Amino acid sequence: MTFLPPAARAEYLDLDGGRVRVLHSGPAGAPPLLLVHGGSNDNATISWYRLFEEFGADHHVIAPDLPGFGGTEGIDPLGGPVAQADFLSRLLAGLGVERAVVVGVSMGGDVAMNLALHHPELVRGLVLIAPGGLVERVGNRFTHKAAWWSTRMPDGILFPVVALANRFVGLALRAVVHDVSTMPPEVVAEFRQEALRPGAARGYMRYNQATLGPHGMRNNLLPVVGRITAPALFFHGERDPMVPLEGSRRAVRVMPNARLVTVADCGHWAQLEAHERFVEEVRSFLSDVRG
Repeated sequence: MTFLPPAARAEYLDLDGGRVRVLHSGPAGAPPLLLVHGGSNDNATISWYRLFEEFGADHHVIAPDLPGFGGTEGIDPLGGPVAQADFLSRLLAGLGVERAVVVGVSMGGDVAMNLALHHPELVRGLVLIAPGGLVERVGNRFTHKAAWWSTRMPDGILFPVVALANRFVGLALRAVVHDVSTMPPEVVAEFRQEALRPGAARGYMRYNQATLGPHGMRNNLLPVVGRITAPALFFHGERDPMVPLEGSRRAVRVMPNARLVTVADCGHWAQLEAHERFVEEVRSFLSDVRG
């Protein structure tokens, strides 16, 4: 994979028997900003395309491809968010990073919250963009049961079905952004490339298999999210069709140091679709965390 966002550089870290692709920008001695991408056909170059240049002047921006995504090789997909959070703790240790502000989108938001719950000493603050892990089930009990059954299919059936669905890239993109015209063409091209990559979405399928129970979500953090004391900024599009805004609202009500910013006429990838507002809010948040 040769595509890189502006100001980003790619390095590889030997970890867990494989090679983790990690994108960096900014000086190594600057305050660390760890970016955790989402699921589906995402990777670090897609979710964070606009942020390496934006924040690299005064932060050490670190964005890994989780196992099963992007350019990371030789590590089986990890499944649930706790295992992925543990992986990030090992990655930070391998990079020599003691503490970071962690930014996560969708599945990556779920992973970031689990990092704060299970490894609080590593998390200086959280920026959570439409985070997963804050719903009790998918839709009503019938849609949830259907979603659960879909994850029970044998791999020999499941992955060819996913590969076929991934050919309809335009439909998938319209499911994550309200206005596709706001997307940089480079992001759209990389999203298409990731969707057609051999083994695409296997990391996300393993995450879904780990988190979808027969009657509810196994990764529902609403009963415990109030234990997160690190400062947190939630950023959520009001027209998000994938992750209900109500989950972010409920989390902010019980977390002691959290606030929520919502964006009108904005879908799931709010950090891309409402880029200028996102950067403004994150800069203010980072200034408060440093203070």
